[in-house]
This record gives sequence, C-alpha cells and structure tokens, in this order.
Amino acid sequence: MKVLGKTLVASPERLREADDDLNVVRRVQAGDVAAFDGLILKYRARVYGIIYNMTSNREDASDLTQEAFIKAFQSIHRFQGQSAFFTWLYRIAINSTVSHLRKNRVRSFFSLEAIDQDEPVAREIIGALTDRSGPDQGTLVHELQEKLNEAMQKLSINHRTVVTLFEINGLSHQQIAEVTNCSVGTVRSRLHYAKQLLQAELEPYMRK
Repeated sequence: MKVLGKTLVASPERLREADDDLNVVRRVQAGDVAAFDGLILKYRARVYGIIYNMTSNREDASDLTQEAFIKAFQSIHRFQGQSAFFTWLYRIAINSTVSHLRKNRVRSFFSLEAIDQDEPVAREIIGALTDRSGPDQGTLVHELQEKLNEAMQKLSINHRTVVTLFEINGLSHQQIAEVTNCSVGTVRSRLHYAKQLLQAELEPYMRK
C-alpha cells in the first residue's frame, strides 16, 4: 500500500496564483511598498508551517518566518519572475532554516501537531496510517505523531525538507527542485528514501 502521495503537477489555480503574485511583486518593485503586506498575509501561515515542521519549535519558526519575509523584501528587486514567487520565497525560508539547524545542530522533526486534521492532505496521512477511527482516533494520532517524530529524526535535513514540501505543502517534484536548488532526480531519490524509512517505521500503524 502506498502511504505517501503521487507526483503533483501545477494546476490552473497555481498558475493563476503565480500570475497574481507576479503582479503584486511588480507593484512593490515599482515603489508600492505597502503591496508587500498582501504577500505576507497570503503566505505567512504557509511559510510558518514549513519552518515549524522542520524545527518543531514555535519560537524559532516565528523568528525564522519573520526573517524570511525581511530577506524577501530586501531582495525583491532581484526577483525576475523566472519561477513562481512562492517557490522563490520558500527557497529563502528553507535556506534560512537549514542554516539555523546546522548552526545550532538541532535534531528537528516533522510533526502532525501543526497540521489541520480537516485538511485533505492531513486526512489522507492520518487515514492511511491509523488502523481504525472513532473514539480512539485522537489517541492513535498522538501515538502516530510520536512514532512519526522518531522516524523523521532519522532523516537528514535535506530528506525532511522534501517530505515537508511534498506531503504537507503539496509542491510538485519540479517545484521542490526549484525551491531546494537541486535536480528533479535528486528530489525523487530523497523522497523515495524517506518514504521507505517512514513506511518501515510506521508499518504497525498502517491499515492491513
């Protein structure tokens, strides 16, 4: 049984979102500094979620999220639209987070705590990895979180990053490659390795 998802491709909604973002970026570059607030409001929660899933520390995630937007604003004139704004922003956020983790040698891990269990991706993960529903669902999710945390600690920062971007944020292989500045083949390889480890570690929680 496959626990983790399929390769995702850019949807029409994603393409429209990229065009809308580019229009806002062009306004900021033209001097409408206040327009950047719209990008902050739009992406703050997403960026925070990525960073929290990599650090599992709310204070660090908050600080690094703020740092990512400051860096993005300071370098906004270098954005040429060759990639979607959100991939460019995610790259800034991830680079800052990876530097933070390496500097502080933090053993960080993915956590279901930051996920809204009503979101489709969260429902898929929880549904695939728990063997029953109902009154025991909360206990099972808590147990799963602990096991998933332990499994994610065995992954490198690079492997944790691609799992977070693919499974939680729904980015495609190509988008992750752009964010992490590596090849699509490397993304697929890292995901394959991470999935094998996670599936092995979480086998007792998988539906038969």
